[in-house]
Amino acid sequence: MIHKIPEEFDSKFRFIVVASERARQIQGGAPARLETESRKSAHIAIKEVENGVVDFEILEEEAEEEVVEEEE
Repeated sequence: MIHKIPEEFDSKFRFIVVASERARQIQGGAPARLETESRKSAHIAIKEVENGVVDFEILEEEAEEEVVEEEE
């Protein structure tokens, strides 16, 4: 099964991470945001991410220098 990776994702890996986190939410009882024929949480999550209804944020890591300075 080939999926279209939306342009806002910088890599296939990030797409998979976002979809897997959304699938966990659905398995935990979160309502689906799209109507699909599938009952599988992974399939629903992939479709939601493809259609842009799942918000995500890319967090930047702190520079190691900043962390060292805080420890001193």
